[in-house]
Amino acid sequence: MKLDVIKLDGGKAGSIDLNEALFGLEPRVDILHRVVRWQRNNAQAGTHKVKTRSEVSYSTKKIYRQKGTGGARHGARSAPIFRGGGVYKGPTPRSHGHDLPKKVRALGLKHALSAKAKAGELVVIDAAVSDGKTSALAKAVANLGWKRALIIDGAAVNENFAQAARNIEGLDILPTMGANVFDILKRDTLVITKAGLEALEARLK
Repeated sequence: MKLDVIKLDGGKAGSIDLNEALFGLEPRVDILHRVVRWQRNNAQAGTHKVKTRSEVSYSTKKIYRQKGTGGARHGARSAPIFRGGGVYKGPTPRSHGHDLPKKVRALGLKHALSAKAKAGELVVIDAAVSDGKTSALAKAVANLGWKRALIIDGAAVNENFAQAARNIEGLDILPTMGANVFDILKRDTLVITKAGLEALEARLK
């Protein structure tokens, strides 16, 4: 699969052959769903908490006598049946994460890359370099028509480019090891540098 390589100013910088094992697969929604669900579950804080009957602040004195009232028998106002009482079987802090085989995770990343390539939302640029000026980079991004874009660079991101991109709305940049299915799928355009392509191939070989 051949794709044109461009520069940030819109000029052409030749072409490149994309690895079919990474960009030529038929995207499978079931695999993408499994990986995204695994990512989002692991990111969930799980800090939700309610107070149980033993934790609410109430006296443990019996609220009224056992017999003769004509009502139900109760021992304390902290019972779940009363307003302000403890919550029965409510949420407690826990991890929502679950395991997913490494091969499935890697396959999910390949299918995400292939999905972008098939949809025509993949762009390869020569390099992600900048003089650190946000205004210049914002103008270049606007000229290229990138509204919600993710840029994947090589092993490390150019510091000046990262500084310039920091305040541009809708533009994110990640090193190769940070590339993940959720971030790729939620952006309209996936931009990969030449160095990023080489690093991705090495990571997913």
